[in-house]
Amino acid sequence: MWKVLLASSVGRAAIGGALTEYLSWRWVLLVNVPIGAAGVLLGARLLPGGRDSGAGPRLDIPGAALATAGIAALTYGLAQADSHGWSDAMTVGATAAGVLVMAGFVWVEARVAPAPLVPLRLFRIRSVGVGNLILLLTGACLIPMWYFLSLYMQQVLHYGPLRTAVGFLPHTLITMAVGARLTPRLLQYAEPRTLIITSAAVSAAGFWWQSRITPESGYLDGVLGPALLISVGGGLLLTPITSAVTSGVDPADAGAASGLMNTTKQVGGALGIAVLSAVAAAEVPGVRALTGGYARAFLAIAGVLAVVAVVSLALPHRREGTR
Repeated sequence: MWKVLLASSVGRAAIGGALTEYLSWRWVLLVNVPIGAAGVLLGARLLPGGRDSGAGPRLDIPGAALATAGIAALTYGLAQADSHGWSDAMTVGATAAGVLVMAGFVWVEARVAPAPLVPLRLFRIRSVGVGNLILLLTGACLIPMWYFLSLYMQQVLHYGPLRTAVGFLPHTLITMAVGARLTPRLLQYAEPRTLIITSAAVSAAGFWWQSRITPESGYLDGVLGPALLISVGGGLLLTPITSAVTSGVDPADAGAASGLMNTTKQVGGALGIAVLSAVAAAEVPGVRALTGGYARAFLAIAGVLAVVAVVSLALPHRREGTR
């Protein structure tokens, strides 16, 4: 199975690079339309139908609307700091609005929603609360990495989209190999929190190395070398954090806990790109200024991952359960 996933990931990277190189970046989005349409048609034709006689849970529409609006406003406000500065009225207003709307979301989930989108009782479980904080921080680090490293390869190393996609193959291959083959075996002997701390420390070292880039750096020392540490660290993370977060959750809440994990990681990525774009913003034009900005972003990521390693100490041991 892992070989199929690996081949799929490599294929997506190569196809995405080729579409951008020879057609347009818009085709990376458009190519999903016929695939999705084919999936809908095949599903309607081949999947068995049925009718559930029981009443399903009520949808938490107010909660979903508030969460979407709050995250969008918060991300927009933080992104404005890149071009307008932290004192800009739009930056402050959108960020403040996002915080207020998210506070409203928490109130609705706690007091109003009969079937809350995010059951707040989950956060009383230490592994869930700490684990989602770790996911938020690591999402703010590992997802923006692809964005800034892509810009570095294209704007500093002057790679085209296809060559940039090929340049990312070591990240994909190593991450999936470690995550699919090595990490499950290590979990038989080591606690999840031990692997999470190790993951954060190894990735932090890789991003510190990545922050040493200069306009004179080449692919080997500017991309491939740091990729070895970043990818090993990333590969060690997902399975242990999933194990740590879900191990103490009631089966009835397993779906909510899983959805919360995925959402937390994606929100962390959006917020991370917004904040790190402001960190990486160059005040003067030129390749050296661009490289310095990307180096600052990678150094900030290394610092956040060091914090993740410390926060991970708060995860419970296996013998402690989820208290």
